[in-house]
Amino acid sequence: MKKFAFALAVAGALMSASLAQADTLSEVKARGTLKCGVNQGLDGFSAKDDKGQWTGFDVDMCRAVAAAVLGDAGKVEYVPLSAEARFPALQKGEIDLLSRNSTWTLSREADLKLIFAGVSYYDGQGFLVPIARNINGALELGSAKVCVQAGTTSVLNARDYARQNNLQLEMIELPSVDDVVKSYADGKCDVITTDVSQLYALRLKLAKPADHIVLPDVISKEPLGPVVRQGDDRWLNVVKWSFFALLNAEELGISTATLDQALASEKPDVKRFVGTEGNYGEQLGLGKDWAVRIVKSVGNYGEVFERNIGANSKLGIPRGINQLWSVGGIQYAPPIR
Repeated sequence: MKKFAFALAVAGALMSASLAQADTLSEVKARGTLKCGVNQGLDGFSAKDDKGQWTGFDVDMCRAVAAAVLGDAGKVEYVPLSAEARFPALQKGEIDLLSRNSTWTLSREADLKLIFAGVSYYDGQGFLVPIARNINGALELGSAKVCVQAGTTSVLNARDYARQNNLQLEMIELPSVDDVVKSYADGKCDVITTDVSQLYALRLKLAKPADHIVLPDVISKEPLGPVVRQGDDRWLNVVKWSFFALLNAEELGISTATLDQALASEKPDVKRFVGTEGNYGEQLGLGKDWAVRIVKSVGNYGEVFERNIGANSKLGIPRGINQLWSVGGIQYAPPIR
């Protein structure tokens, strides 16, 4: 009986802990800050500027959620995480949200018990090489030494690609992005492989970025997006719809420059977005103006993209398939109704 009672006590404690952890929205509101896991330093996605402020595409996702939940995009505690530390930190509740160029895969949901809230950036893995090597495509890499960050999907993708195409690539797995760049710059490897978006960022770290080229080959699907723990549907909905608000705002023509006109609009879909019709914010556990706060803080999806990684940024990445579905891309958000 004592053993049975002890087992019940343990089960009860575990259940209580699970239930306590399963209301992240209330915890964030009570704390007054959002704990958001980001990359330790990746230009365009998450990095500190010369004033020590975090900026970037993934950082703006953290800011959007904070604006929706707390009414202030500045109420974010950024937690810089390595590739290997990012998922354990989320699992253990050290962060509320992971917004760190992470690929949506089956095992990360089924095995790690995490869940992706959407695809904020459709990416694919590629290769960065020195122009001097005169390589025009990945099939010409032969037996090149390839630097890759350990603990990422890039390792398996590169091995699969080499095996399928009879290449004798030598994989050099390194613990951090900085180690990857340094080894490449020191000539210890001939190639860097990772997501194409990251290659554009890493190229900026080299002494002469113009001497290096991202090959045209894309060897994988890398849908990147924000991640939360499983078992907390209310929090998942908040993060998911904060992202969808960015896309819907762009599609509706709502931006930082047109927000005042949107607030006075009589169009039904715009009224639902800004909260002058319906109770959609309340359904999420937020205020009526949750989506307005997002746009006021970070803009719409197009503004976030162009400011951080688009054609007019340091990275200069073409928007490509990350255009809205209505203009030839595949970014698409369910409607607010």
